[in-house]
Amino acid sequence: MKNLLITLCLLLSSTAFAGGEMKEVCHDKVDKAGKPVLDKAGKPKQDCKKIKVHKKLEGTEVPVKK
Repeated sequence: MKNLLITLCLLLSSTAFAGGEMKEVCHDKVDKAGKPVLDKAGKPKQDCKKIKVHKKLEGTEVPVKK
C-alpha cells in the first residue's frame, strides 16, 4: 500500500507543469584573463541554458489610501 502511494505521489509531482515559454539563452565562455575560449573550429564556445519565460500581466494601479 505504501509503495502504491509513493509511486502515485511521484507520478503526480513529475507531471506538474506551469505555463510559460521555454527559451534558450547562450553566453560566450571566457577565461580568467577575460578572453573568449575558442573551440577546434576557431569559434567561441558558448554556455547555453533553457529558461522559462512567463507572460507579463498588465493590470490597473492600486489606489493609495489617504
